Amino acid sequence: MNFEDRLNPLGLTLPEATAPAGNYVPFVQVGDMVYISGQISNGPDGLVLGKLGDNMDVEAGAAAAQLCGLHLIAQLKAACDGDLSRLVRVVKLGGFVNSTDSFTDQPKVINGASDLMVAVFGDAGRHARAAVSSPSLPLGVAVEIEGTFQIK
Repeated sequence: MNFEDRLNPLGLTLPEATAPAGNYVPFVQVGDMVYISGQISNGPDGLVLGKLGDNMDVEAGAAAAQLCGLHLIAQLKAACDGDLSRLVRVVKLGGFVNSTDSFTDQPKVINGASDLMVAVFGDAGRHARAAVSSPSLPLGVAVEIEGTFQIK
């Protein structure tokens, strides 16, 4: 199955896997598990900046999380030598939301990435997850998400 074909009806395009911005690697494979470093909300127009509960609403935050999800899939594709059909399942996403102390809808924001994983990978996209508030994120981005994937 060509999972990338599932992006087209959603109006989405898979970005190129980006190089790390620091002294780390974009992913590590241990056996059949791939651990992908946190991917920040970055779209075709640049970084998606903002703080949920201040200058960004849940819908915009979920769109930022979806961008993180696209970057996770791009890194997964690189880890799979270009062949996403090697995916067995999305195991876990860890989502960080740049939000105010009073904002409590982090799960709704991270749904942007979770919904994308299910839309692209079907049942193999269903995963465990964390959705955590953060007082700030690198470069002022709205969302950062890391992922764990099982491949064959």
